[in-house]
Amino acid sequence: MPANEPTCIRRAGPDFRFPNGARIGIIFNLAYEAWSPGKAPPIGPMGNVLQPGFFDTNAHSWASYGAVRGIQRLLRVCAANKIRTSAMVSGVLAERFPDSVRQIRDAGHEIVGHSYGMDVIPVYLDEEAQTANIRRNTALIEAAAGIRPTGWISPRGTGSPASPRLLAAEGYLWHGDCNDDDLPAIWEYADGARTRSIVAIPLTMDVNDLPHSNRYGGSAEAFVAKFQAILEGAAKADAAPFMLDVTAHTHVYGRPAGAWAFDACMKIAKATEGLWIGTRAELVAHALASSGVYATAVA
Repeated sequence: MPANEPTCIRRAGPDFRFPNGARIGIIFNLAYEAWSPGKAPPIGPMGNVLQPGFFDTNAHSWASYGAVRGIQRLLRVCAANKIRTSAMVSGVLAERFPDSVRQIRDAGHEIVGHSYGMDVIPVYLDEEAQTANIRRNTALIEAAAGIRPTGWISPRGTGSPASPRLLAAEGYLWHGDCNDDDLPAIWEYADGARTRSIVAIPLTMDVNDLPHSNRYGGSAEAFVAKFQAILEGAAKADAAPFMLDVTAHTHVYGRPAGAWAFDACMKIAKATEGLWIGTRAELVAHALASSGVYATAVA
């Protein structure tokens, strides 16, 4: 079996339930992202791409909003709703704005490794460079926040085929570079005489502000309505357990025009009976303790 393929994947069965016994789990995510120095997003809010070779000052300024205002606004929204999130943090932000990363930690949110910058996408790197990027990002977060992240989500959720194995070797407990399940799965890898495992928690994109507003032009009102409709419709249509992410980027819905929608989704979730709301780290611990509802299958 190729080294990058899991030796087996253990998937949750229909009896899986979330930590409070709920059938539906909600994870609120903050995406605190930035690009490496001298880099800018490939596209900005205007939607049209510049000619090759020109630095997009508009896109760069737009993306910089997250560290200037967006992270503080979304942290206030979370605090008002008493909800802890899983916060994806680019290493460059831990390097340049360590105080903001400490604020995320102090508010009780989980800090998730998110590569050094949004332009440092693992699939473009060889294994040596990937490991160096993992270690660099981990060290920067640890220096800023005093804690070592246990989970990782790559920019655009795109790791390389080797990423889960390399993350497991570096001591990470979970990754979110997958979209092939409704529930956490346990991936196992052979590493010499030992077996390493890492939990794969899907990063669902159904309620994510970046594709919703920037790619598809959806309104904040539609964002909230979609979340409400999923909760109402999915629960009635099928009895299988599932998880759902609600994701806000600090440079997108960290703005007044979008932050209210993130707040509205939180209030809807809190008012809905039969849900579990928590962090990815909490879900990992629960999944690892719920071995009885996991089946072993050859990958």
